[in-house]
Amino acid sequence: MLTIDEEDVKRLMAFGPLVEAIREMFTRDCVMPLRHHHTVAVPGEPDATALLMPAWTVGGYLGVKLVNVFPGNAARGIPAVSGVYVLFDGMTGQAVALVDGGELTVRRTAAASALAADYLAREDSAHLLVVATGRLAANQIGAYRAVRDIRQVTVWGRDPEKAALVVEGLSGSGLETAVATDLEAAVGVADIVSCATLASEPLIMGEWLRPGVHLDLIGGFTPKMREADDECIRRATVFCDTREGATVEAGDLVQPLQSGVLKTTDIAADLYDLCRGRHPGRTADDEITLHKAAGAALEDLAAALLAYEQAAR
Repeated sequence: MLTIDEEDVKRLMAFGPLVEAIREMFTRDCVMPLRHHHTVAVPGEPDATALLMPAWTVGGYLGVKLVNVFPGNAARGIPAVSGVYVLFDGMTGQAVALVDGGELTVRRTAAASALAADYLAREDSAHLLVVATGRLAANQIGAYRAVRDIRQVTVWGRDPEKAALVVEGLSGSGLETAVATDLEAAVGVADIVSCATLASEPLIMGEWLRPGVHLDLIGGFTPKMREADDECIRRATVFCDTREGATVEAGDLVQPLQSGVLKTTDIAADLYDLCRGRHPGRTADDEITLHKAAGAALEDLAAALLAYEQAAR
């Protein structure tokens, strides 16, 4: 059995090939049961979440990700997301690879949102606003650069010092970079707004969105979490990664669905529709598009397979 550690994952999952691997997996018949989702109490800290995410292709490979999200880790200076991915032969059930789940998760998460942006962001999108300062932030930037000619990156975070660290990490990238101190103003000039936070109350207000912007909501993965307000939902054409997951687990869609602001028929398409050509994606330069990612186990399987097949050569 191969062991693929964090550094191997970074080396074997370049964003261009990873975006394409996920795109191809969305066109295949991949079995993906709804993930197990459990709240874990942590004394004196926010609740943590334990996730178990299986997926398989018949006669191909079976994979299971075990991942934990511990928000309190921010105060410890360690990543909030950690876990492992186990890849099995789909014919024999034998384990073939053990993959670092934390790095796999952040890279495939960023790549899946970049895949959505390839259909939904304007072709000339050049200015990316990252509303995040955690482990995902640098990955978001790398992933979007694989699908659009990003030349300017602005980073906003509740802690400006952490935002500054993300910007410092882009030194030598050839990008024009800045730390945003005014979130409203930053949203108002960006072509793509990408949020990856653990917010429970909306950070992005719909009245801030300018025509043609693409809003990507990555962070909220429970019904109680929210990154954008109802006005964002009202003004935008709404997309998601999978209807089955996002409409049940993601507060940015669950809450508007419960209140009547959004109907299931208002969701224009998911990544199945986009990748299979059943929906064209963006239809006008002035259209406001919104993509809600809840995370899909087939994305993990695609990422693990990409790493495994390259490592096994």
